[in-house]
Amino acid sequence: MVRLVLFDIDGTLVHTGGAGVKAFARVFATEFQATEGFSSLKFAGRTDVSLVREFFQLHGIPPSPGNFERFFERYVFWLDHILSSTSNRMCPGIHPFIEQLRQLPKPPALGLLTGNIRLGAEIKLRHFGLWDHFEIGGFADDAEDRDHIAKVAKKRGTGLLGRRLAGKDVLVIGDTPLDIRCGRAIGAKVLAVATGGANLEALQEHKPDWAVADLTQITPQTVCA
Repeated sequence: MVRLVLFDIDGTLVHTGGAGVKAFARVFATEFQATEGFSSLKFAGRTDVSLVREFFQLHGIPPSPGNFERFFERYVFWLDHILSSTSNRMCPGIHPFIEQLRQLPKPPALGLLTGNIRLGAEIKLRHFGLWDHFEIGGFADDAEDRDHIAKVAKKRGTGLLGRRLAGKDVLVIGDTPLDIRCGRAIGAKVLAVATGGANLEALQEHKPDWAVADLTQITPQTVCA
């Protein structure tokens, strides 16, 4: 039985209308005077830190702790500002799915497994009233690589529940092949949803345990047994 469910954010829980991408672009332009090549960055399934590092390298900006701190201090400001004026929405079925998870006879703990930095994740999810649903998480502050973030999230779940979690005790829900990969890195079950970064056929090629158009097409009883 699944004891911990870990959700990706962008394209899985919410669509922010590109607020994160716009905030990235604004900070690069205003703080680092760097704009060329931004459109080549591939955001889906990536971590914030890896994206910043890639763009720093493209422009010869030293990837120093000071430059990362400078970037993310301004990023969270612009993210909050842009979210308030951007068309955005939750992905289909989010509230009912979470409520059904809570109604299971032995409800699992809910957490996040995301490439967002923690404060960026909080800003996004508070905007939708979702942040308080999640007890723990793994974030880009913890590691640059998604597979390592998954290990951190699983470890925190172990601490929260006070019991060792086997891979089969964890369910990862995400919308890209990279979400499937990081779920497999911790031996977790994986539910792929075609609400964001990849279509259903592309997700099925990576052999998740389940692949659906969105969370209205499956129940917690199916994936948590």
